[in-house]
Amino acid sequence: MSKRTRTITSIDIGTSKVTAVCGELEDGGVTIIGCSSQPSYGVKKGVIINIDSTVDSIKRALEELETMTGMDITTAVAGISGSHIKGMSSTGVVPLSSREVKKADIASVLEAAKAVVIPTDREVIQIVPQEFVVDDQDGIKEPLGMSGVRLESRVYIVTGAVAAAQNVIRCLNRSGLKVHDIVLQHFASAEAVLTDDEKELGCALVDIGGGTTDIAVFSQGYVRTCSVLPIGGNHITSDIAIGIRTPLAEAEELKRTFGTACPDQVPGDAMIEIGCIGEPNRRMVSQHTIAQIIRARVEETLSLVHKELTASGFSEALPAGVVMTGGTALLQGIGDVAQEVLGMPVRIGTPVGVNGLNDVRSPIYAGAVGLVLHTARRYGHERAALKKPVSIIGFGERMRQWFAEAF
Repeated sequence: MSKRTRTITSIDIGTSKVTAVCGELEDGGVTIIGCSSQPSYGVKKGVIINIDSTVDSIKRALEELETMTGMDITTAVAGISGSHIKGMSSTGVVPLSSREVKKADIASVLEAAKAVVIPTDREVIQIVPQEFVVDDQDGIKEPLGMSGVRLESRVYIVTGAVAAAQNVIRCLNRSGLKVHDIVLQHFASAEAVLTDDEKELGCALVDIGGGTTDIAVFSQGYVRTCSVLPIGGNHITSDIAIGIRTPLAEAEELKRTFGTACPDQVPGDAMIEIGCIGEPNRRMVSQHTIAQIIRARVEETLSLVHKELTASGFSEALPAGVVMTGGTALLQGIGDVAQEVLGMPVRIGTPVGVNGLNDVRSPIYAGAVGLVLHTARRYGHERAALKKPVSIIGFGERMRQWFAEAF
């Protein structure tokens, strides 16, 4: 196979699927040249629990991607999520070495902001500068060159379990890939589906995957808070299987083919033939019954999202509403139910800002496409191709060096 230059490959390891996307960097932006989605069997609630099964899923996605692109893929950027993810706000203050803000001052104030006590079993995944304050002037995005005597930084620090991050790296390494970076899945999905106006006005990203629901709140262009709920589309599948006594595989197919979160839109006499657990005979079940089961779980999930947004203190400051993405966002009627439960505008987010394959313009690929866009934006086209890979041993050191690379 041939090799391409100026490309970024992303691997999104989810509970229900592993998605892989390859983007080619061009002067006009990013062109998606390949994508793949394969079932995932080694992940539970966003956390890898079986290395071998996860490696098999990654290899299948990688093989399909290489066939589609006609290239050998040896490096990738990976996403990370799961209920172990925690976020916190922090500030740092330093006196200016001169009357003008220099790069060294910015690096120093960011170092001061990230000087927080973190348990030994946790590691910094990502540090996001929110704003700077020069003397008494706040809301500054780029302080370089400004005059003053005091510089303050406000950042959002995301931490995760060391073991969870190391397992992501280990799985990709065993799949024959070197890991160039690990990115929080919230930020990747936001990069793919949110507009600058939504981030500025105030909006919440709700990414409902198979085993988790990722929530991130943006306001004034910055991320304000993020969290992970250990609930997702697989819980809907499980409820269907239990409620009508059918195998999980058939319950998943019923959800995808006939599923809706709006029972009122289903004819009362609509019937579906299903298989039974442990029995050779098939039987008929009301489609309305399935819709009622789905509605109950969707309402519960969204109620937890509403509770999380309220606890964050930003539920009343989201004029741009909620953007839902992830595989479960494809469920018919889920947007309407979300508007009822959350009490604000809701739209279904699909990847934008990329050229190439139309297949990736689906909520399923929001995370993987976002990883490509996030990497291209953060490091620039040339640096994305040349960045030193992350090893398991060097993971903590890479995080400590992040500021030096980014600034």
